[in-house]
Amino acid sequence: MNFDLSAEQGLLRDSVRKLMERHVSKEKLRAWDNARSFPDEVYLAWIEAGLLRLPFPTEYGGLGGDAVDVALVVEEISKVSTDLCMAYSSAVFCGLNILRKGTEEQKAYWLPRIMDGTSRLLISISEPGAGSDVGAMTTSAIRDGEGYIVNGQKLWTTGAGLKGGVLSVYLKTDRAAMHRRGLSLFLIDNDAPGVELRKLDMLGRRCTGTYEVFFSNVRVPADRLIGGEGGGWDCLMSGLQLERAISAASSCGGAQAIVDLATRYSQERAQFGRPIGSFQAIGHAIADMQTAVDAARMLMLRAAWLVAQGRDALREISEAKLFASETYVTVANKGVQIMGAYGLNNEYEMERYFRDARSATIAAGTSETLRNLIARLMGLKAPSS
Repeated sequence: MNFDLSAEQGLLRDSVRKLMERHVSKEKLRAWDNARSFPDEVYLAWIEAGLLRLPFPTEYGGLGGDAVDVALVVEEISKVSTDLCMAYSSAVFCGLNILRKGTEEQKAYWLPRIMDGTSRLLISISEPGAGSDVGAMTTSAIRDGEGYIVNGQKLWTTGAGLKGGVLSVYLKTDRAAMHRRGLSLFLIDNDAPGVELRKLDMLGRRCTGTYEVFFSNVRVPADRLIGGEGGGWDCLMSGLQLERAISAASSCGGAQAIVDLATRYSQERAQFGRPIGSFQAIGHAIADMQTAVDAARMLMLRAAWLVAQGRDALREISEAKLFASETYVTVANKGVQIMGAYGLNNEYEMERYFRDARSATIAAGTSETLRNLIARLMGLKAPSS
């Protein structure tokens, strides 16, 4: 069993780290976070470095990377900001749905636009009354001539206001059918007539932003339908494992950054005549934090490797996402405790990491949903009512 990265993967990881150091300083990130604005310059740097091309096959102009490659990129970006990484992860996840379920014409149109940043894809699933229960969606599309008319409301859509944003909207095309047959996936421009965006004031992840989206008689061409009418469930499920593996990688990156920050602080901060890290209470806390992050990373890399091998790994990926996200939240809480009041001050990075971490156990599958799923995959089904 070989745990080493290949030479190419090591180079990839190091190049992403240097790219983020070059384009995202602490001061810039604090300013963007306070202004609640997304830095277009960072997205353009990802494009120039070929990071948006990484997961797509060479025959479509991509670089032919696999799930482990993407996980390494996501982890490095997230060490700087899990918030900014949401824009990258969403583009990859939604773009691969087109690769798997789109027609050749759709692939030829959309994949180059994703890779060069002309179109920035963003996933839109949740509604006021439909979160984990996607079958409760009410947003719908009705056939009208050569296209569709969309009406409804989405909530908690990450990055909906990004420049060039295209929403991957899951909605009902058959209200009478069960969600596995009545759900469809449409690509809708965020500035299309009838689309209204409202940026929400959230605790964390303020740069990419979280939005409420309203659709009022939005006309969508038929060629914006991915996977055919009723094919939305298959689109959603086809990318679920990669989405959760990427989410786990992001949590691992953010969590490692917190441990590194707490370690540096404990080495520099002196009380009672010596660095606080030399006190057993602090040293053991940081040791526990690092051990948990390393364990989360092992689960994540195993899950990403299984995806890269084309194997069904729903249980392993669900475990990785669950453990990594909860580790991220736990170490963020401990990091604040170690830094004391400094950890709650906007002038220090820990405060932002703490805020951004809190959504990790909610997005891309709540901890409760994942535990239910893992238990079911272990043969532990809930009793019939």
